[in-house]
Amino acid sequence: MIRAAVSFGLVFSFLIIMLLAGCAAPGDPSPRRPVVPEKVSDLAASQYGSAMDLTFTLPTRSTDREALAEPPAIEIYRAALAPGAVPDRKTNWRLVYTIPSERVDSYLRGEKIDFHDPLTTDDFASAAGSSVAYKIRTRATKSRASEDSNVVRANVYAPPGEPRDVRVSVTEQALIVTWADTTVPSGATPHGYRVYRGEIAPGDESASQDASKAKLKMPLALVGSSTTGEFRDSHFEFGTPYLYTVRSVAQFGADLVESADSSPVTITPRDTFPPAAPTRLEVSVIPATNQTPAYVESSWAISPEGDLGGYFVYRSNQEDTQGERISNEMLLSPTFRDNSVVSGSRYYYRVSAVDRSGNESPKSSAVQADIP
Repeated sequence: MIRAAVSFGLVFSFLIIMLLAGCAAPGDPSPRRPVVPEKVSDLAASQYGSAMDLTFTLPTRSTDREALAEPPAIEIYRAALAPGAVPDRKTNWRLVYTIPSERVDSYLRGEKIDFHDPLTTDDFASAAGSSVAYKIRTRATKSRASEDSNVVRANVYAPPGEPRDVRVSVTEQALIVTWADTTVPSGATPHGYRVYRGEIAPGDESASQDASKAKLKMPLALVGSSTTGEFRDSHFEFGTPYLYTVRSVAQFGADLVESADSSPVTITPRDTFPPAAPTRLEVSVIPATNQTPAYVESSWAISPEGDLGGYFVYRSNQEDTQGERISNEMLLSPTFRDNSVVSGSRYYYRVSAVDRSGNESPKSSAVQADIP
């Protein structure tokens, strides 16, 4: 009985030791460190009308080089600076905006975040040369934010007025954007205009009069600048809906300040421009033989149109009439054989070119063919 009790005690003690040892096994997971996004390093700020335009690349990885499961929340810090001052340890930073993770996508423009911070009347009432500074933190968890981004500083100026009466007209080679000239604030010199263009998402051609609310397939991007009230945009495609807006630019010393956007103008350019008439039409009459009837071979110079679809051939019995089309299908090459001629007849041939939008050119000069 005593021996059995001793054996039971030894077994029980052994089980306790094994359980304790199992709890401290080296393979057990250790507490996970909080996910911290990489710091933002390309923050930039520029004045745009009565707002500061902040742009930066959103982190997609943590400081451990692991992909973030979702976009991090964004914290935007701002500080007002006296003329000539630069941010330092004593700068009074204020958290002015927090963008939750679920709303970050609405600020994405391409691969970058684009955020507008409205300037206040106090900002414009400050002494000349006053500026504002910004820095960014991102946060994947509530427990810990990223390191501070690079710090940017921008001077505040009275903005120039936005251009008025913006219009877009369509030509075969370019979309021509025009607007009324504007004036610049006192103390500034004119520095021309900048034209921005976005590609409108299908079904939203009647875009809002607020460019920031238009549904764009491609975000607003600078397409060119001008020192006058006109800009020719030659890089476009017929049938694609676009939105245009124009900003005037004023120069204050070394700083350039853009106006707010002009009222946006939307346009879907249509190709209504026919090709040029074909040239160098020639015909050859092939007389009848015992085996084959007579026929007419025609050829002409290849059309140089970049959107050429093909050609049509017309035939008439009189030189001063357009005649009827005798090529049933659109011709892809500049040749045609007319097998329907009658001996002893005189015919006049003409050719037209057709583009891929269905626009047909004027007909070429007539060429006579006499069938023996």
